[in-house]
This record gives sequence, C-alpha cells and structure tokens, in this order.
Amino acid sequence: MVPARHASQLAGVAGRESYIHINMFYYTYVLLSQKDKKHYIGYTENLKKRFEEHQAGKVDSTKNRRPVELIYYEACLDEKSAIKREKYFKTGFGRRFLKDRLKLDILPESID
Repeated sequence: MVPARHASQLAGVAGRESYIHINMFYYTYVLLSQKDKKHYIGYTENLKKRFEEHQAGKVDSTKNRRPVELIYYEACLDEKSAIKREKYFKTGFGRRFLKDRLKLDILPESID
C-alpha cells in the first residue's frame, strides 16, 4: 500500500491517469533437482504458484526430477527484463554468475 503523501504524488503527475498502478513483479528463478542435482532456470509472474506447479509434477521439464528446491530468484519490473535475465542465466557467463553468486563448486547444468 502506498502512503497518502506518495499516492498523491503519483496520481498528480500532469497528463497521467488519476489512478495508482502498482506494478507486478516478474521473477527469474533457479531450481535445483534433488534427484539428479541439475538446475532448471525459468521465469514467471507468480513465483509461489509456479514453484508449487513444479513440486506437483505439472511442469514437463521437471516432473521426473522432483523434488526440486528453489535456490535463487530475482524480481524484475517487467516481463521483458525477466525473459532477458533467464536467457542470460542459460549462457556461459550467466552460469558463471550463478556459480559465483551461489558459491557453487561447479557450474550449474541446465535441465530445460
């Protein structure tokens, strides 16, 4: 919820709509399969729901690799940024970033 003083500032911008639009986040995330120790990289608008889908076996890429653990995620302000970040994580540079960020012994192997 936006405090009143901030709400009036947002709504009072000249030439803009007079309502407040709260941005939804998009999430880029990394799962670790407990079964084969491989990583899955994806993006979603609803991280909790998507993780539950992975755990329930509703995602083809991970249904035979359950259980999975959410080991990393980033919030992005728009879908385009989340997709771009997902694609980056799937590159050599992105895997190196995740290795360093997560203090992994080896580069993550993707299962998507």
